[in-house]
Amino acid sequence: MDINHQPELTSAEVSALWTSYVQGTMIICGLKYFLAKVEDPDISAVLSYAMEIMQQQVDTVKQIFEAENYPIPYGFTEDDVNENAPRLFSDTFFLVYILNMAKFTLAACGLAAGTSTRLDIVNFYKDCLDQSQELHIRSKKIALEKGIYVRPPHIPKPSQVDFVTNQSFLTGWVGKRRPLLGIEITNIVTNIKRNAIGKALIIGFSQVASSKEVRKYMERGRDIAQKHVKVFSTLLNKEYLPVPRTWDHTVTDSTVAPFSDKLMMFHISALIASGMGQYGMSMSVSPRRDLGLHYVRLSAEIAMYSEDGANIMINNGWLEQPPIAVDRKALARKKG
Repeated sequence: MDINHQPELTSAEVSALWTSYVQGTMIICGLKYFLAKVEDPDISAVLSYAMEIMQQQVDTVKQIFEAENYPIPYGFTEDDVNENAPRLFSDTFFLVYILNMAKFTLAACGLAAGTSTRLDIVNFYKDCLDQSQELHIRSKKIALEKGIYVRPPHIPKPSQVDFVTNQSFLTGWVGKRRPLLGIEITNIVTNIKRNAIGKALIIGFSQVASSKEVRKYMERGRDIAQKHVKVFSTLLNKEYLPVPRTWDHTVTDSTVAPFSDKLMMFHISALIASGMGQYGMSMSVSPRRDLGLHYVRLSAEIAMYSEDGANIMINNGWLEQPPIAVDRKALARKKG
């Protein structure tokens, strides 16, 4: 009996590894440019740690694929980054971006670890989780020290434990609305932060994209992000709660592209996918009906935007096909 036998990778495992490789190579391209421009030594140290762990993770995925005789994804290369391009974002944006990236990878690695079966893959994502948590802590510490970390609002301590006694707890559009729950506030603030970072990123991309089609797509995304920030900010304003800051001012006036159009389109696609997941989670823990309807309609809007982006990528040959099941019907037709 071969006790060292490793079963083939499952669909969950190969999909997670494929995504880790492609997104990892994209992040490495971004970090190369950030490191070439950063001036603040504290932020530089965080970026260097992020580069170290991302390169290590990409190398490990490559080794796993090679051992499995699985094709290595193309991902992104040095052709997709121009480290000599002028500064497009400030050091502050670099730090905010890395902090957000750490939160994104924490969620992605946790999901991958939970859906993987082979212990070597589970342990790989456990290590990725530990590294992402360390990056999250380091970047948050620096952001707090520099006074740029936006804390969620405080809510008063209750004097006693209460229970919901009537259906007005769910009221949203009609009737008297109850105040926002702490978990609802948390998700609204998170969604403002994510859209604000995405908006700053896409403003920069809209200035430097080579293709007119891509520039127009970025401008449309900029306006969608602004709209979503406004929707969520209005919800907080009505409760007299503070609204998180935006980061538009961290974008310079450069029009020289540090990244390829392919990389920028893929990056926005990844942000949209993450945002839709966040909206779904936010909706699931927001009992007030008006909040659920906001999340539904905003999700539909970015889903349409995402589809248009996928079409641009397909038309330009930029969309690398993820792992896919066998088309049995096509095989049967060929046999006939």
